[in-house]
Amino acid sequence: MDALPIVWFVAIAVLWTGYILLEGFDLGVGMHMLFSARDEKQRRVMLNAIGPVWDGNEVWLLTAGAGTFAAFPYWYASLFSTLYIPLVLVLLGLIMRAVAIEYRGKITARRWTRFWDWSIGLGSAVAAFGLGAGLALTTTGLPIDANGDRVGGPFVWLTPVAVLGGLALVGFCLVHGATFLALKTDGPVRERMGRLVPRLAPVALLPIAGWAILVEVNDGKVLSWVLLLLAVAAGVVGWTMARGRREGWAFVGFAVFGALGAASIFAAVFPVVLPSTIDPAYDLTIWNAASGAYTLTVMTWVTAVALPFVLAYQAWSYWVFRKRIAPHHLPEAHDVVPAVRVAAAPAER
Repeated sequence: MDALPIVWFVAIAVLWTGYILLEGFDLGVGMHMLFSARDEKQRRVMLNAIGPVWDGNEVWLLTAGAGTFAAFPYWYASLFSTLYIPLVLVLLGLIMRAVAIEYRGKITARRWTRFWDWSIGLGSAVAAFGLGAGLALTTTGLPIDANGDRVGGPFVWLTPVAVLGGLALVGFCLVHGATFLALKTDGPVRERMGRLVPRLAPVALLPIAGWAILVEVNDGKVLSWVLLLLAVAAGVVGWTMARGRREGWAFVGFAVFGALGAASIFAAVFPVVLPSTIDPAYDLTIWNAASGAYTLTVMTWVTAVALPFVLAYQAWSYWVFRKRIAPHHLPEAHDVVPAVRVAAAPAER
């Protein structure tokens, strides 16, 4: 049995988990800017907390998608064609959020900043919901035939499971983002998030627990059940630490909850990468969806050489920007002055 498809299944599971953990708090902070900030200063503190890292965190999504395309092209083709609409919405949400983060501080007018605040918040919510829906359907099934083609209309993906997955990722991002803000900021934002997390977590994490239990009931194995129980224990630890206002341990607890929960789901569905709700004989597995041995071998060597440098650089960036952000660290808001002024037209003679 060739081990490379297994290696790349694990690698893609790690990439998706890394994206959920790192980009998850970015998306959560974006949503909190809409309803958890009380004034402009607090919104600026929230935005500056993720300012140095948010664009680097998005690389995990690109890498997960590219890895899926290269290692399991049939999985990529069936998944992205069947989920074309939600994935386009995810892309639009991420674009909206990125543009808003870059443009928000250009002008200090109230109408200008509020427009971009809504763009950040809604873009984050749409991206989180769409990704959660897509991942939930990937692990529970889509209507694909023997060729991996979608059976049904363009909205056949819109099922209760998709809604559950969307709410699951939105809820996790809200908790993860609030915990990150309690850890990374100081002042009013830290106090507000510290009070919010213990009340928010028991409710917001219910959908992701429901998604994981649904997968376990359908496809669970001994290993996946053990991972799920460990995830629940980590979530309880995170909630307990949040109640005690120990922000660092609370963040670690909820991060471990997310990582082990994702691991339990991937372990449960292994070796199936995309179940068919029409006939189990049409399931895509790591064996019938994988690229050839030569392609996987080249990918493995390239990844083994490049990945340590990428991880080291990202770890270094987090270390450099590790200190808390407080309101007094931010300069007064001001309009951006153009670096190059247009010369006035010469007077008519």
